[in-house]
Amino acid sequence: MNPTSIISGVLIIVFFAVMMIIGIRSRKHASDVNGFVLGSRSVGPWLSAFAYGTSYFSAVIFVGYAGQFGWSFGMASTWIGLGNAFIGSLLAWIILGRRTRIMTQHLGARTMPDFFGTRFTSRGLKIAASAITFVFLIPYTASLYNGLSRLFYTAFPGIDYTLCVIVMAVLTGLYVILGGYMATALNDFIQGIIMLVGIAAVIGAVLRDNGGLMTAISQLATGSNGGWEYASFLGPQPLFLLFVVLLTSLGTWGLPQMVGKFYAIKNEGNIKKGTVISTFFAIIVAGGCYFLGGFGRLYDVDVASVGFDAVIPKMLSTLPAVIIGVVVVLVLSASMSTLSSLVLTSSSTVTLDFIEPMSRKPLTEKRKMLLIRLLIAVFIIISAVIAIVQVKQKNLFIAQMMGVSWGALAGAFLAPFLYGLYSKKITKASVAASFIFGVGLETVQLLVSLGAFSVADIPVLGFVFRNSIYSGVFAMVGGLVIVPIVSALTQKTLPDGVEEKFSCYKESKTVEITDNLGK
Repeated sequence: MNPTSIISGVLIIVFFAVMMIIGIRSRKHASDVNGFVLGSRSVGPWLSAFAYGTSYFSAVIFVGYAGQFGWSFGMASTWIGLGNAFIGSLLAWIILGRRTRIMTQHLGARTMPDFFGTRFTSRGLKIAASAITFVFLIPYTASLYNGLSRLFYTAFPGIDYTLCVIVMAVLTGLYVILGGYMATALNDFIQGIIMLVGIAAVIGAVLRDNGGLMTAISQLATGSNGGWEYASFLGPQPLFLLFVVLLTSLGTWGLPQMVGKFYAIKNEGNIKKGTVISTFFAIIVAGGCYFLGGFGRLYDVDVASVGFDAVIPKMLSTLPAVIIGVVVVLVLSASMSTLSSLVLTSSSTVTLDFIEPMSRKPLTEKRKMLLIRLLIAVFIIISAVIAIVQVKQKNLFIAQMMGVSWGALAGAFLAPFLYGLYSKKITKASVAASFIFGVGLETVQLLVSLGAFSVADIPVLGFVFRNSIYSGVFAMVGGLVIVPIVSALTQKTLPDGVEEKFSCYKESKTVEITDNLGK
């Protein structure tokens, strides 16, 4: 066994051991549904911020997106990471954090579909949102495993990727089932630290391997694979770059597993601290990933035959064994943190927003806990099987389905959730219209991508459906336009009790003088 395999193996064993210890010790926080799903709404700023960041940035970004967009845009791909930090993290916390925390507690909402059901007084919207979440989170969950395959081949040549998927799935399932949200948050904190250290170490090693920052930039501008545009401020495709920034940054505002982090944070002071911590984390991790990917063209990679996922592994292949071991644990951390968040979101949503409303008899707390835990196992198994089938068979439908998942979820949910927090005039009909538009647009994108029909010759449609990134942005922006317009035309479908639901923003609290020494 080579040194890389030995070092990587030791680091992974230690990593898994820590994850399992945290899962076991977190069981006391998972005694009821509120504790299991939301950590009893008492999670501090560091855990909340790291949980948000690690759920945001997975192996898909480090291996897939950093390789693809770094190759496409060069140094300008760093703008994607900065967009993720300042739009996807900073603005998301400022605009959504406080109001989400206050209103969801006031309404007793524990998931995004639950919010739609209670905020708009509609059982139908709740069930529809639950179905959308289930359908589109599963392929998104499966995509998390893909970034691991090439890195594991680098660190452990000869080991089957299927074994890697199974081990990751089993261990993630165990600590989430045991400890629920608190185990996930604690593990996310540790995994986040690994990601911060790992990104910094890899960037330093790659730049040193290429003669330093200025030499690497010069080689990028003059090399046979590069050109001046890949070392320029906006890169060779500024418009495409803008769409990538918008999709990967604004899209988080409508993703259930991301917004759910605001439900659980303890208090307003923690939200302010969490905003700063989350933004700093995103600058380092997302900015670092895309900055690293921008140097991909310094390496000899035939992307036409091996794909963009080979870019980052190629960059790492010449680095010391310790660095490769750290990267393997980094990618494993990124994948497991996002995976745990997604399966917890999926299982709680289906149990609380689909099965419970459809049940003839009220579900006891114990029965709901059992269902959530069972569904966590089911979702992890399904996503692992999908990932293995995709890698083994190169299934086109699964690959395209993964591509449209983000756009469908964000397109359906972003606008009604955002407006629902701020405006009393949003109607049930407008929420339904956003669901239909977002899912409908991405369904058309899926069919176009699969070759069911072509719109390339139709000017506007050809632009919208050129790939899932463009259609995903149009789904989100379209929802932001559609919801207020439809609301203005359908005021008869305003939900009941809107004033009472918004009264939570006007409530005040008296504290002891020891808590406030001001006037």
